[in-house]
Amino acid sequence: MAQKSPIPREIISIVETLEKGGFQAYLVGGCVRDLLLGRIPRDWDVTTGATPTQIQSLFPKTVYENIYGTVAVINEATEDPTFRNVEVTPYRLETQYSDRRHPDEVLFSNKLEDDLKRRDFTINAIAVNLSDGAIKDIVDMFGGFTDLKDKIIRTVGKPEERFGEDALRMMRAIRLAVELGFHIEKDTLFAIKTSNDHLREVSIERIRDEFSKILLSPSPKQGLEMLHETGLLKHIVPELEISIGVEQGGIHIYDVWEHLLRSLQCAADKSWDLDIRLAALFHDISKPKTRELSRETKEYSFYGHEVVGSRETRKILERMKFSRATIEKVSKLVRWHMFFSDTEQISLSAVRRMIVNVGRENIWDLMNVRICDRIGTGRPKEAPYRLRKYRSMIEEALTDPITVSMLKLDGKKVIEIAQIPAGPRIGSILHALLEEVLEDPRLNTEEYLTARVKALSQLSEAELRILGEKGREKKEEAQEKEVEKIRQKHHVS
Repeated sequence: MAQKSPIPREIISIVETLEKGGFQAYLVGGCVRDLLLGRIPRDWDVTTGATPTQIQSLFPKTVYENIYGTVAVINEATEDPTFRNVEVTPYRLETQYSDRRHPDEVLFSNKLEDDLKRRDFTINAIAVNLSDGAIKDIVDMFGGFTDLKDKIIRTVGKPEERFGEDALRMMRAIRLAVELGFHIEKDTLFAIKTSNDHLREVSIERIRDEFSKILLSPSPKQGLEMLHETGLLKHIVPELEISIGVEQGGIHIYDVWEHLLRSLQCAADKSWDLDIRLAALFHDISKPKTRELSRETKEYSFYGHEVVGSRETRKILERMKFSRATIEKVSKLVRWHMFFSDTEQISLSAVRRMIVNVGRENIWDLMNVRICDRIGTGRPKEAPYRLRKYRSMIEEALTDPITVSMLKLDGKKVIEIAQIPAGPRIGSILHALLEEVLEDPRLNTEEYLTARVKALSQLSEAELRILGEKGREKKEEAQEKEVEKIRQKHHVS
């Protein structure tokens, strides 16, 4: 059986259509890099010798609404939304970048070399053409294939020129390094250090997106260290650099900066999402501002750092224009990350209040931030008794209490059926019904319970009180069994 091509049929079809129309067509950029590395590409870029008008003439439905020549080929037949809009770009030349973001002018070319030499890094400047859906030839004019094998990030041409064209490429170099496990070539790295001020001219939205990709990489700790070492971090989140060298003492063997990076890396090692990674990175960001040294004990304290840190985190995320949902969630996680401190002092009611504060949908993420915080101190043990106890208490607090509200009818309905006034008898009847339902849940129907209310209402006060007490005891017994199951699950008492 022939091996399936890693290139989707939708992409193969576009390349073949261009070639049948008499034009060269190549896959280029990140998709080629990923293919050669054996990775699954996230995006597909097609470049061609055809002009935008010629591209449009070859496909039944396209969109062309930009000055850069990129034509979106609309493929309504595909079931995969990834390939519904595929961008096809003519070979092009670019003039200077006055705004360090976009070329002042784009000129279309009929030479593939012109298109490749304008690209950012050598590993992204490799093109391939296809034959029967497979790679036929590799066009590598700038040594990108060798850099792939050697795991090197190197600019096409002079790095100062590439970064002068689009300053975001400096962050992209670091992002690619931590995503792929590569290192940045020395001249390229030096140019980032000497050109880092150009990043101030890049929109915060583009910086935010690249920063998020670094955090979502397998090695965000290394990414943050590189952002700091190259001078880029001071243009992104300068508040983080204040934590460098700030000692903590106590259980912490690292300064605040190292602790935050290790907490972040823990979230990455667990493959947790961006919100948890942001909270792990920012949870102690205000420790430098709140640090005080006790004259008596000679130890540091950081009272209120979680409250101050939550406000600081909100300001940072708002400045970077993160979504409202992300801002609200991450600032909450930072605000309440200190809650789990001593299981002997935390009551179940306090855990329930915490669930209200942070939200049921966020409580387990808060626990995950706590885990990151612990690992970030340098203590390798992830699930000691205390953490297991936290989990048990949360599950217990989240468990719906066993009450008469579980019944298919309420006190108001009992009054209506029994034709008796509100009072202790109503409570006794409800608890008597609950005992029966706990014994056999199939009895929890309005029809059955209505009949039982009529029967129970005929009993004397004493008889009904005895049945009601049995119901209450049954309820407490059932609740205790549920709690015991949870505690046994987590091996806590």
